[in-house]
Amino acid sequence: MASLFALGRDAKTFRPKKTIPVGSKGLTLKRHIDATLGSGNMREAVKLPKGEDLNEWLAVNTVDFYNALGILYGTLEENCTTTSCPIMSASPKYEYLWADGAKVKKPVRLSAPEYINCLFDWIEMQMDNPKVFPQHYGLPFPDNFQEVVRTIFKRLFRVYAHMYHSHFKHVCSLGEEAHLNTCFRHFMHFTRAFDLIEPRELSPLLELIDQMLL
Repeated sequence: MASLFALGRDAKTFRPKKTIPVGSKGLTLKRHIDATLGSGNMREAVKLPKGEDLNEWLAVNTVDFYNALGILYGTLEENCTTTSCPIMSASPKYEYLWADGAKVKKPVRLSAPEYINCLFDWIEMQMDNPKVFPQHYGLPFPDNFQEVVRTIFKRLFRVYAHMYHSHFKHVCSLGEEAHLNTCFRHFMHFTRAFDLIEPRELSPLLELIDQMLL
């Protein structure tokens, strides 16, 4: 199994940002996100802008959330290793097994960095596929697009859950706790607004979520 998941951490940890999909329309929506977030009202910031297409809004935000989390996780490179995190977990109560339904159909146990790099690779494959994430405005989204987005959000949440349960002290030592909390709060407001993650999946951080979304 080790050879199957030889991941090259030095090349993978700090990943280049993914570009916003759907061309100039995507950039317009991204500017809207930035402007509304600047107002400090996250409930308003996550709402679908009037007259805009839901799938375009989901696509632009999904890329944005992926980029933000990728940068955050990248700062923990020295602390999240196969030795320190031999399983992908969110407290002793929750363990995540990896399967992508294609290369890995039977769920397997991986260390946290291996799991997260497989997860990021899978998300990038979806975003790089123009049949899933159209790169030009007006091209159709696939019928299963919202299902793909829900899977991406479920998996991004697992990275947040691991970071909070296993690395929050490291985040604090880097002075990044406020940024982590802001990113996660935004992520959860968006998740709740569009019902993207099943409630049972949120169990590892439910108390935190309830406090953040008051």
